[in-house]
Amino acid sequence: MLQSRADQTLIDRIGRLRSGLAGTPLIPLADDECDIVAKLEFCNPTGSTKDRSALWILERAIARGEITRNTTVVESSSGNFALALAFYCRMLGISFVPVIDPNCNEATEAHLRLLCRRVEKVSIRDAAGGYLRTRLARVQELLVQLGQAYWPNQYANPDARDAHYRFTAAELIAEAGPIDYLFVGVGTGGTIAGVSHRVKEAFPRCVVVAVDTEGSVIFGGPPKKRRIPGIGSSIVPPLCEQALIDEVEIVSEVRAVEGCRALTARYGLYAGGSTGSCYAAIQSYFARNPPGARRPKVAFIAADRGHAYAKTIYNPGWFQQLLAEEALASPVAALAAN
Repeated sequence: MLQSRADQTLIDRIGRLRSGLAGTPLIPLADDECDIVAKLEFCNPTGSTKDRSALWILERAIARGEITRNTTVVESSSGNFALALAFYCRMLGISFVPVIDPNCNEATEAHLRLLCRRVEKVSIRDAAGGYLRTRLARVQELLVQLGQAYWPNQYANPDARDAHYRFTAAELIAEAGPIDYLFVGVGTGGTIAGVSHRVKEAFPRCVVVAVDTEGSVIFGGPPKKRRIPGIGSSIVPPLCEQALIDEVEIVSEVRAVEGCRALTARYGLYAGGSTGSCYAAIQSYFARNPPGARRPKVAFIAADRGHAYAKTIYNPGWFQQLLAEEALASPVAALAAN
């Protein structure tokens, strides 16, 4: 397919952006029983692992002619993917409209409104108690209204999976060497789908543990109100079904907060909810399955940083409110079960 001059300009620009997306650090975390390493994806330019999928999705869509200078990109996101798209679309000179919801952190929303001329925010919960289905419905409306628009569809786009196969996993394997266990937080499914396939190719015996949050329906759990974005979903993302998953670890939002605070207190890592959930999952998993005399190599994806969570996860008042709400919900859940 012949590209217009504008399209070739986009190809040249995104090539320069790709060359500037360097590998993220892998650091060891001291532990009594395991050799734990964290892949610091929050060191990407916009602060999360979503840089990988956002840039690769745009790159492939531009190469196929699906995005031109006149295209408006529209996407549903709880925060990190929207920020990554907003940044790269701004760098490319492409219009972008994010569709967010009340769970989007205040800092993230403010950042998006600086980068985007238009931000859509839904407020009606879906049948699963979240906002994802409502966001997706609004995306479909916008695609019709805007005409020349492109939906990245991070929940099903194979380019999202391939980004993590090509880049995230390749770096992890090169830096970490043989891995016995890999813990990955699950939201849209792109990260775990891509990383699990490549890690299993390199280390077939590696146990891939998917980390999800209470209230998410991805692995068949009952839906309930969720407050921490970036992990969990009110649908089963098609990309998640493509992942090679050996075990699943469900983490409560209280434990996710505790995981974030433990990472800060012990290692100085200021991490977001998905990262804290992964660290908490490692602790609970090996509490039930002691590794024994042999110290296993355990890797996890530190997908997001803590700056956007200053007023939630790292706010003592917010955490006390979370504890109170969970305490009230527990008796109600027990009565419903009976």
